[in-house]
Amino acid sequence: MLALLSWTVASAHRGTAPDTLGTAQAPQPLTLEGPDAEARRAALVRRAQLRLPDDIQPPARESGSSQSTLECRYLAKEADGTSAKFDCALADGRAVKVKYGRNPEIHAETLATTLLTALGYPTDRVVIVPRVRCYGCPRYPFVTMQLLQFLGAESALAPHGFERGYTDFTWVAVEHRFPAPAIVTPSHTGWGWFELAESDASAADVGALRLLAVFLAHWDNKSDNQRLVCLDARSPEHGSSDCARPMAMIQDLGSTFGPTKLNVTAWSAQPVWKDRERCLVTMRHLPYRGGTFTDVPIPEAGRQQLAARLGSLSTSTIRQMLTVARVPHFQSGTDDRRDLETWVAAFGHRIQQITTAGPCPT
Repeated sequence: MLALLSWTVASAHRGTAPDTLGTAQAPQPLTLEGPDAEARRAALVRRAQLRLPDDIQPPARESGSSQSTLECRYLAKEADGTSAKFDCALADGRAVKVKYGRNPEIHAETLATTLLTALGYPTDRVVIVPRVRCYGCPRYPFVTMQLLQFLGAESALAPHGFERGYTDFTWVAVEHRFPAPAIVTPSHTGWGWFELAESDASAADVGALRLLAVFLAHWDNKSDNQRLVCLDARSPEHGSSDCARPMAMIQDLGSTFGPTKLNVTAWSAQPVWKDRERCLVTMRHLPYRGGTFTDVPIPEAGRQQLAARLGSLSTSTIRQMLTVARVPHFQSGTDDRRDLETWVAAFGHRIQQITTAGPCPT
């Protein structure tokens, strides 16, 4: 047992990290403190923009396949959630999150974030790369950190794991975090969909974002899976308020295109509308009975906004998104054309439900 444990937590190969690799730390949030912290956070959620502003360009959505091996240096971090993942630092000092193994979230999150970028929404940039060489990584970093946490020995791998070892991970998702600090309080992270009822954003923006969440089947929508960020150009402590330009975005899109994750049959079969005549949407039939998403009617302006954006996507664009996310490969183990066309048809079917509905009540 000791030999097996030692093999599991050790690096797969011997080798020293290149001097070019950084020692970045995970990005630090903007933490609101004091007795009125929650009220200030609620006010920022209410003022938050829901679409990417015109003066901020989305990052390039290139495929990672053009780079055969991405090198990084391990960043020891508490293991959370259920998906196998780890953080590491790139040569330019940025910290990224890597998801590995046979995991539907790799493909779902890549597809969803690519789609959101195409539709003009803020999102983290997730790309699939053929190989990540992580210097300092154990063979199984996620399981290793879970084990060390159980034993109360997290510092055994801090801060960069093994000094003279590395592990390769193939066909992984690399998440580049949206470049804006998260806004949190000591007791609250993210935002819930029910909070959009108080949003100062236009009815069109609120309705379109809600309808997009239903289109994706974003059922794992606890507050931690949405992020409130600050777009201020300078540090907020130099200003007169917590944040002049807050923005609300979806943070974790791994549990989409289901239920539960990346299931074309289930995703295509479930209707977008609970009541098409009233344009009522729901997630109560999904896991967690809707989570933070409450039943709500979508106004005509919101339906038209999302319908126009989805309708602008050509079939070839959708096919390319699915191919880059390697969705057919996950389904069958090969880039099967039949699976690809099944997914393209599912996209078309769900888009048509939105574009042909209405007019919705205002």
